[in-house]
Order: sequence, then C-alpha cells, then structure tokens
Amino acid sequence: QVQLVESGGGLVQPGGSLKLSCAASGSIFSIFNMGWYRQAPGKQREFVALISSGGSTNYADSVKGRFTISRDNIKKPVYLQMNSLKPEDTAVYYCKARTGTVDYWGQGTQVTVSS
Repeated sequence: QVQLVESGGGLVQPGGSLKLSCAASGSIFSIFNMGWYRQAPGKQREFVALISSGGSTNYADSVKGRFTISRDNIKKPVYLQMNSLKPEDTAVYYCKARTGTVDYWGQGTQVTVSS
C-alpha cells in the first residue's frame, strides 16, 4: 500500500509558473514509476508527465517544453515544474505511483490559470 500527498497548487496568471510536489509513503519500495495526470471539469483524466525508476521522462504533447517532471530519488518527493501556464492548463492535478500490481493516486491539487 502506498499513500500519496500532492501540494503546491493554486491560482496563477497566464504565462506564470507553479511547482507541484508529491510525497509518497507506505510501501514505497514497491514503486516502479511516478507521474502526473490532470482532470478538468466535464473532461476525462489525461496524462501529463511520467518519470521512471531509471530517470527517463515522458510528456504529453500539450505540455512539452513547458513542464518538467523531476525527482532526487524515486523514494523522495516527485515534482512538476510548470512554466508558461495557459488557461487550458486549469485542472485538478493528480500524482500517480505505479507498483508491480496496482496504481495509487493522490487526492489532487487544484491549479487555476486565470487573469
């Protein structure tokens, strides 16, 4: 079992920046990779970014060049640095941890991009 807690969301102006963090606890030895997803009202949850246990990263086309996922260690908090934010980035952002058998999700943190 894994518990995830996101933080860092809030209100930001278009073109601004925000940094999210996700802390994992519990059976963290079993985590294979971690990533970020987001969900806007009335829309399905979509993939944003992923970082593997080996440090490889993957991004959705919509955020490439603007967002960066990083970590010091897979067992330490994972971050999402978001730059050049657009109103279309407004959503609840969720942290996900994948183990060998199941995915775990955090409670989500709201990101609102508005002038």
